[in-house]
Amino acid sequence: MILARRLVHLYAGLALFGVSVALQLRAGLGLNAWDVFHQGVSRHTGLSLGTVVILASVAVLLLWIPLRERPGIGTLSNVVLVGLCIDATLHLLPSVRALGVRVPLLLTGVVLNALATALYISARFGPGPRDGLMTGLCRRTGRTTRLVRTGIELTVLALGFVLGGTIGVGTVLYALAIGPLIQFFQKYVRIPGPPDTAALTTAPAD
Repeated sequence: MILARRLVHLYAGLALFGVSVALQLRAGLGLNAWDVFHQGVSRHTGLSLGTVVILASVAVLLLWIPLRERPGIGTLSNVVLVGLCIDATLHLLPSVRALGVRVPLLLTGVVLNALATALYISARFGPGPRDGLMTGLCRRTGRTTRLVRTGIELTVLALGFVLGGTIGVGTVLYALAIGPLIQFFQKYVRIPGPPDTAALTTAPAD
């Protein structure tokens, strides 16, 4: 039963994560650092955002090889499922212009992203590609998580901005709210079992 619950949390979390990214994109008020980068690449290549997310995940996963990180079923599922759910949601959800609609979309997207991340973490099936990169670099360089994570986030944010990704109030809101929100939801989705110390500090896509 616990294994079945973990699998439900894993795949529900990944699907909802993709939906949350699409909601934030439709809001047009700013994305998190990685999605600013993904959007910028999408605009320059003509590829869908979901396709870019999948390709970027594969590229990041290849960087795990010299870092000697080992992917889990959650890692590999993350590579494919999040991008597919982003594209599916964008296909179903039309663009909006009214600020009275865009603000609720942004807020819903951020909250849903936190819930999705808490579900994914609770499944304990391995970190997302980008978070595995972070933990691998921390181990190999001896640098702190805060320093490595900040360096990665600032790098992809700068690249995304140069490529034309959307930076705005949503970018700031996400940065400030996502941590506390994940911690809040973790209290309600925790699954009994030994904690996975790597998974407890990682999220699916960012």
